[in-house]
Amino acid sequence: MPASPHYAPAPTFPSLGDGFSDAVQSAEFPQHIIRHRDTHWADRVGLGDLTDNEWIAHFGRFQALPDNLPEPLAVRYHGHQFRVYNPEIGDGRGFLFAQLRDPKDNRLLDLGTKGTGTTPYSRGGDGRLTLKGGVRELMATSMLEALGVYTSKTFSLIETGEALQRNDEPSPTRGAAMVRLSHSHIRFGNFQRQAYLQDGERIQKLVDYAIAHYVPVDPALTGDDRTAAFLSGCVANCARLAAEWMVAGFVHGVLNTDNMVVTGESFDYGPWRFLPKYDPGFTAAYFDQTGLYSYGSQPSAVAWNLQQLAQTLTLICEKDPLVNALNGFSDAFHAELHGKLFARLGLTPPAVDAEREFAQKLYQFLHASQMGFEQFFFDWYGGMVSENRAAKSPEADAYKDETFAPVKAVLASLTPSHPGQLDHTYFKGEKPCTMLIEEVEDIWAAIAENDDWSKLDAKLDSIAVMSEGLKLARGV
Repeated sequence: MPASPHYAPAPTFPSLGDGFSDAVQSAEFPQHIIRHRDTHWADRVGLGDLTDNEWIAHFGRFQALPDNLPEPLAVRYHGHQFRVYNPEIGDGRGFLFAQLRDPKDNRLLDLGTKGTGTTPYSRGGDGRLTLKGGVRELMATSMLEALGVYTSKTFSLIETGEALQRNDEPSPTRGAAMVRLSHSHIRFGNFQRQAYLQDGERIQKLVDYAIAHYVPVDPALTGDDRTAAFLSGCVANCARLAAEWMVAGFVHGVLNTDNMVVTGESFDYGPWRFLPKYDPGFTAAYFDQTGLYSYGSQPSAVAWNLQQLAQTLTLICEKDPLVNALNGFSDAFHAELHGKLFARLGLTPPAVDAEREFAQKLYQFLHASQMGFEQFFFDWYGGMVSENRAAKSPEADAYKDETFAPVKAVLASLTPSHPGQLDHTYFKGEKPCTMLIEEVEDIWAAIAENDDWSKLDAKLDSIAVMSEGLKLARGV
């Protein structure tokens, strides 16, 4: 591997000591075809100069990066899955491969895998990932980042030449090995496992590690105040994430406690969907029969998960400070929701009370009109300066309805925050870039039936244009 001044290895996870992970080895794959490499983030972390053979060596065969983790680590965790506690889970088809410092802001970043073989936590599974699953995650992360959601990045996707059997896909189906770039893989489930074992000492180690690297608190705080401040940081991070999902019209689908991390990042994309139209009861997973993780239930699901995290901290902290920290979720969520709503519209927010009133009026209109969710934000970016654009929209008739009048009145009172963005190519067409399930399936069908990747490439190009137009992307 050629030396790069931007490559900064930082293998800190082993400093936690034993009891948190197991050393494992990657599966050996019969073939390695690079289907995606994130050139932007590879350049940023000093891995952009790797040749294709070197890329495959590290992200297909998982040879250790220089001065990094000497062998992959399957991380131990538990979790509530659809609110049923499961002590049998952990990294079952992936591992922590490497840790790096982001040269731009010195954050600790993780490279974790999916589909790289069995571990002690595979529970009889094959430890593999379907190529369709990898492609779907690439589409989800690309779209979400463009819409301003704090998400993991699909750093690498390599087709492995394996034929996999699955119940939810036509089989045999193609296999893949994927690498995610994230700010953290410290899940709520890491704490839950130690609480299950009644190991307060290791919970304290996790708190200390998270504070040192991911959720900083006032260094003057000690004892219960310090632990509660850590929880407050997690509450703020996850309230922001819930708001970002809602404003993006995104349904994660599987908000189990092992799919929540202390930094408030969105990751691990299974049955995700984007809203076609505003519907609080819209679900992503066919098996979510009760709507536990429906679009409108996501904030309460995140709050419930935070309660489970707080419960683990009672082994090292009194209850009252933790309850006080949890009580901050609602205000933090609504503040983030309103701020991000106006950011999506490219408008300078009004007073706080007016923000809440506008949000209520907007969602009432979207529910009554049943117009395309993404179309509204596209049509009215910049507020009333887009009135002529909106009049040419495929949804123009919806704006003539009386239910739109209260929304329009507020739009008329606000000023654009980025007026120059309306000159961007993205806003010259009639329709926004979307990622609805029909599009996702069409893109995959071209790959599955004809090995045609052109539709995926075109969609990623469209997302890049949208990202430039909206100026919401934030990276990991």
